[in-house]
This record gives sequence, structure tokens and C-alpha cells, in this order.
Amino acid sequence: MASVFKHPLSPIAKRTLIAGGAIFTVMIIGTVGVKLLAGWNWIDSFYFMSMVATAQGPPNAPPNFWSKIFVSVMAFVSIGTLITSIGVIFGPFLGYLFHKGMNFAELEIQKEKVKTRDRQK
Repeated sequence: MASVFKHPLSPIAKRTLIAGGAIFTVMIIGTVGVKLLAGWNWIDSFYFMSMVATAQGPPNAPPNFWSKIFVSVMAFVSIGTLITSIGVIFGPFLGYLFHKGMNFAELEIQKEKVKTRDRQK
């Protein structure tokens, strides 16, 4: 477990800050864009963008062509940013678990081969 904290992408606080900054930036751009293009107030624009970013689906459609285009692009950008952020934050830990799991599986396969060979003798 200690090797997780010695990973080149550690410390986790730095990765979390970078990922959170990316999410914050995308949400600000999306909220401002929806406000300007759809003409909604700040709260409605933020709420709409948060529903798009979390893939829950917004409660209503944007009112005009350009706001629909903008929101469509922001849906891909925001969901991609969220998924990437999760990978950046938890990637080293998940890689560590995968590596430990593979080592465990290889040892179990080797043990089974030895048992099988001993039974055949």
C-alpha cells in the first residue's frame, strides 16, 4: 500500500486539485455559455449545466439553436472531464490494486500447477 503514495503522480492532493480545477473550469465555461446563449439566470444556468455534466439529463431543452449546439458540445467536454478527473485522482490506486491482483492470480496459478503436477506423480 505504501507504493501508492510513492507513485510519480502523488501526492493525491495535487492530483485532486488539478482535477477539481478542470471540473471547475468546465462548469464555469458551461454556466456562462448557457447564461449568455439561453438567457437564463445564473442559478438555472448552473443547474442546467450540472445536470448535463453529470449525464442525468436536463429538465428542459435550451430555447434556441446556438444554445442547443453549445450544450451538446459541453455535454461531451464535461462528461469527458469528469471521467478523466476520476482517472487522474484514483488511477494510481486502481493501478496498484490491479497489479496486486495480477500478482495474486499468478501465484494461485503457480500453486495449482504444482498441485496438479504432484497429483500426477
